[in-house]
Amino acid sequence: NMIEKYFGGKLPEIETTILSSSDLEEEFARDIGAGYHGHRVKFMRLWSPPGTALLDKLMSRAVFAKKAVVQASNLKLLASFDALVVPEMTSLALRKKPAFAKSKFIFTGHGAGDNRHGGSFDRRIGDFDLALMPGAKYATGLVEAGHLKPERYGIAGYTKFEAIDRMAPARKRLFGNGKPIVVYNPHHNRRLTSWHKFGEAILDFFMANQDYNFIFAPHVLLFKREWTKGAKLDERFRSTGNVLIDTGSRASSDMSYLEAADIYIGDVSSQIYEFLRRPRPSIFFDAHQTPWEGDASYRQWTFGHVLRDVAQLEGALQSAHATHSTFRANQERGFAETFAIGDFSAAERGAAIIAELMQSGQVSAKWR
Repeated sequence: NMIEKYFGGKLPEIETTILSSSDLEEEFARDIGAGYHGHRVKFMRLWSPPGTALLDKLMSRAVFAKKAVVQASNLKLLASFDALVVPEMTSLALRKKPAFAKSKFIFTGHGAGDNRHGGSFDRRIGDFDLALMPGAKYATGLVEAGHLKPERYGIAGYTKFEAIDRMAPARKRLFGNGKPIVVYNPHHNRRLTSWHKFGEAILDFFMANQDYNFIFAPHVLLFKREWTKGAKLDERFRSTGNVLIDTGSRASSDMSYLEAADIYIGDVSSQIYEFLRRPRPSIFFDAHQTPWEGDASYRQWTFGHVLRDVAQLEGALQSAHATHSTFRANQERGFAETFAIGDFSAAERGAAIIAELMQSGQVSAKWR
């Protein structure tokens, strides 16, 4: 395999442990691991002080309280590892503590959107010893912005696709009819999302429309952080025979809904790129009168119709498949530049890049 190729047939001796702080996290990790037969990864539960769950239930409406508490409660364990591999950036706060002076911090990320003013292009990514990039768009954009040095990253590809494929046999049929499936996936950022201006009207449209199956699957933080996002879901919006409302279950992040949908409706969520693994019609709502043409932060809006009024929605849906050929080339080009898809495993390539960093202390140009 690739690791054997790059390390002369001798695999590096690296012990890997998956740390989780809840039953749901560990269950998800174990389910992914089940797709990698014979793996030797260990699973370990982080300790949470009594009352942490109650604190999180209250404070999660505004901040990531649980994350800070769990980290502070497990400093000795976390510092015992030679490297910490994380998908988010708040863990960088640990670097300031003396116990982590020799620890390598490795960023895997989640999503690969277009927002150059934050989001996927956060300047803090350059503070990691290594950032695993899904493809050229993300890496080039970060380097051009001055947020990331070339020697600090390697292009691994998008391991989520591989993990999802290995879990695919467990997918369930979402609706008991053959109607077209539409997914609405608004972002959580108040300055960018379509939810506050158009969200309820979009849901009302589908609640009253029997021509489509409809999935409402917003960014999980939209309602979880209701105090800071200013978002609340009215009680009239409930799942019915052709409507599925999900504000944050596991299916919201494991691509179940994106794989099932025939048409995507959104605004600026990076999940559009996961949806376009198979090019399909896409519709975007501009709730902020955005001068978006030519702006790299809104490249995804070249993948489908951009609407500024819910009154335009019915016509856009009816013409979605007939007009898809207009946007398909942009979708395919955007996807190819966002993700490195090769003849090798993204997970294996990522593991090889990490192994090289741990053995030599650097990342060679062959990974770029």
